[in-house]
Amino acid sequence: MANNSLFLLTISTLLISTVAGRLITTTTTTSSSSDLVSDGVHDGYGVALRTFLSAGEEPESCEQTYGFMPCTTTILGNLFLILVYGYLMYLAATYLSAGSELLLEILGPGLVGGLLLPSLGALPDAMLILVSGLSGTVEVAQEQVSVGMGLLAGSTVMLLTAIWGSCVIVGKCDIENSIAIDGQDTKGFNLVGSGVTTDIWTSYSAMIMAVSVLPFIVVQFPQIMHSTSGRHLAVLIGLIVSVCLLISYCIYQVMQPKLQRRRLAFAKHKHVRSRILQYLKKRALGRLLDDRGEPNKEVLEKLFESIDVDGDKHLSHSELRALVVGMRLYEINLKEDDAVDKVLRDFDKSENNLIDFEEFKVGISNWLTEAKGSKIDVHTAGPDTLKYIHDYYEETKREHDLLVDDAGDDEEEGVDDPQRTTIKAVLLLILGSAIAAVVADPLVDTVGNFSTATGIPSFFISFIALPLATNSSEAVSAIIFATRKKKRSASLTFSELYGAATMNNILCLSVFLALVYMRGLTWDFSSEVLVIVIVCVIMGVFGSLRTTFPIWTSFIAFFLYPFSLILVYVLDYFFGWS
Repeated sequence: MANNSLFLLTISTLLISTVAGRLITTTTTTSSSSDLVSDGVHDGYGVALRTFLSAGEEPESCEQTYGFMPCTTTILGNLFLILVYGYLMYLAATYLSAGSELLLEILGPGLVGGLLLPSLGALPDAMLILVSGLSGTVEVAQEQVSVGMGLLAGSTVMLLTAIWGSCVIVGKCDIENSIAIDGQDTKGFNLVGSGVTTDIWTSYSAMIMAVSVLPFIVVQFPQIMHSTSGRHLAVLIGLIVSVCLLISYCIYQVMQPKLQRRRLAFAKHKHVRSRILQYLKKRALGRLLDDRGEPNKEVLEKLFESIDVDGDKHLSHSELRALVVGMRLYEINLKEDDAVDKVLRDFDKSENNLIDFEEFKVGISNWLTEAKGSKIDVHTAGPDTLKYIHDYYEETKREHDLLVDDAGDDEEEGVDDPQRTTIKAVLLLILGSAIAAVVADPLVDTVGNFSTATGIPSFFISFIALPLATNSSEAVSAIIFATRKKKRSASLTFSELYGAATMNNILCLSVFLALVYMRGLTWDFSSEVLVIVIVCVIMGVFGSLRTTFPIWTSFIAFFLYPFSLILVYVLDYFFGWS
């Protein structure tokens, strides 16, 4: 309600105070007919309106968007309008984000989380890019399209530098054994001993983001080859590649929750196997392997008998369950019955839901072979030592930790009134989309007017100012979520940042390239493309090669932001890149 009141008050104030018009005054003095405007009553006598807009004194006029939206030609006036329109665009992004989160609560991940949320998050940027390329004639559009490119570059760079680095600092926890400990922050601002840890899926998101710059390279290829021909064709090919990547990314996002659950289930089962081996090793009265490195039959028989409580020479589901429960696998949020079913499938080749000794011996032998063949020093895998079993256990535990199982977290409360929540979500999405659609055009015009009034290139204005409006809700959400100081929240935070940058590189770029191709505009953005590629590749490779980020890594991200601005300025104004 407060936001709506502020919205109406702002629009009213603008319409009253800043609308453009002619300066007029009243006079009773006689004057030449060319300076007088009849009032329609006195037929040229008495009161008349004198215009002060002679040919030599006419001030520079501005064009009102939609015929009624305020405009101005002064620096302060345009700065004020940028702040107002930017705030309205921020409201649009906030409404879209709120509506998307409500839909996510109702429908869950998959189609909503994988396709709808990233698309709606990129909608304000896409709207501004669309408007910048549709404005007026081809010549006008060619001038204003730099606003769209500035927004595209600035949004991506800001997400991966300033916001990324801030999330590392506010989400920092103590790092022990290369893993950040949830909720433990006692080391202060330790550059090496404090930081965040993400899951393996976040690394995949970073890798995908790095690959998403491919359309930029495709469309830039003629300039790389110093060729003036084929640029229009390169734009079309880049558009096709970008759309294909967009479709592939959406499919991956829709399928990811299912893939993540399957991989997590496999990691849990692998961890159970390693824990059972470690458990049997401790309980063995002799060595599990004989002098030839084969399973020791006598030792395995004694272990089998210790598990076979009823002495019927078979291990039942209940006896295996007692074994699993006795190992107390609390750290992996284990469902005992599911674990027992998977173990039973590993051993029960006769499929009678019972395990005899021969099946037990073969199963343990297969598990030992798997442990021996994992990333363990083969020289420690002899009959005289079973250290590799412990190493195998630690490896499987770390693999599980990297997947960040959230089953043990407090479950989200269900939606009390799904129908009402759905209506609210749809209304928020409609309102956010409407505001973004209405404000995009005057915001682009105002940036152009401010650029004209100050002499600052519109690219730099849109690079710095517009991302603050279109991405501020995402930035605040990501930083607040990072303050929870957990691996799961850190993973979701950085995945969101990588995902937003990816959507900029494929969805927003698709809109941009479609405009350039259909309107026959010239692609002259070599320096801007170079900045996007450098930042995305550095942060993408960096994020895909590691899962733990100490505080010192945030300084790399922070450095890339001013570096990007300086690089574009130097390339454009000292080397004449275009």
